[in-house]
Amino acid sequence: MKSIEEQIQELKAQRGAVILAHNYQLDEVQAIADFTGDSLELSRKAAQMTEEVIVFCGVHFMAETAAILSPEKTILIPDPNAGCPMADMVTAEQLRALKAKHPGAKVVCYVNSSAEVKAESDICCTSSNAVKVCESLGDVQILFVPDRNLGAFVAEKLGKEFVLYNGFCPTHERIRDVDVKAMKEKYPEAVVMAHPECSRPVRELADELLSTGQMCHYAKASEKKEFIVATELGINYRLRTENPGKSFYPVNPDRAVCPNMKKITLEKILWSLQDMKERVTVEPDIAARAVGSIQRMLEIV
Repeated sequence: MKSIEEQIQELKAQRGAVILAHNYQLDEVQAIADFTGDSLELSRKAAQMTEEVIVFCGVHFMAETAAILSPEKTILIPDPNAGCPMADMVTAEQLRALKAKHPGAKVVCYVNSSAEVKAESDICCTSSNAVKVCESLGDVQILFVPDRNLGAFVAEKLGKEFVLYNGFCPTHERIRDVDVKAMKEKYPEAVVMAHPECSRPVRELADELLSTGQMCHYAKASEKKEFIVATELGINYRLRTENPGKSFYPVNPDRAVCPNMKKITLEKILWSLQDMKERVTVEPDIAARAVGSIQRMLEIV
């Protein structure tokens, strides 16, 4: 009897498929992926892939972004119910209403959003390039949607005032400053790496504010041996794997877990390749408008 991993590898070869996984996925999903990264790294990779089939192990907006960038390819998500609460907090209608209140402003849209919202935006950003993206717009008013925490972080870095939409990541909101303080007392020599989706009190305690991809690069390059990690628990698999001999201490590991990121399993990947489901597509008129905001982002970094 072949293992599920062996079956996946065989089917992947038959289908001419590649597996992409976000850093927050289950350990075994990251282990079988051809490429693991943060949302920017995965967006770039999806656009560069020559394979005709991409199995996207992440949440729905990520697979949707890949479908916008590569409409000729078959983009599969093993669990179509893997959504993003933050992305669901803003709709295209709500964004249009906000734009009407601020004529002349530029809309910077975090990629954690729907295709419809991207279509209403001037440019997208990720947590790793948000500062560069906003800086590139010059001296204009910026409407930042949907994450108030990432938007506030960028505004602080640039010394500007943004109009912030009141969205947030529930998982990162569960990481509290008191938890970080307790970890700092326990591991005084450790570097605190926090994701900018965290609340301001947590951001103020961090030594480094980084996207998940940046955390991986920073930990690998650093001479430090201990790290306190304030983001979703899944990142710790990649950090440990790439950095033997270094220690990583997740903040609030019982609560800092995204249930949507954990919906994709090896079984679902196998079924996805067997049945070529579930395919993610975007309506052509929406995709045509959304692709510009994504491509403008990719041109900057």
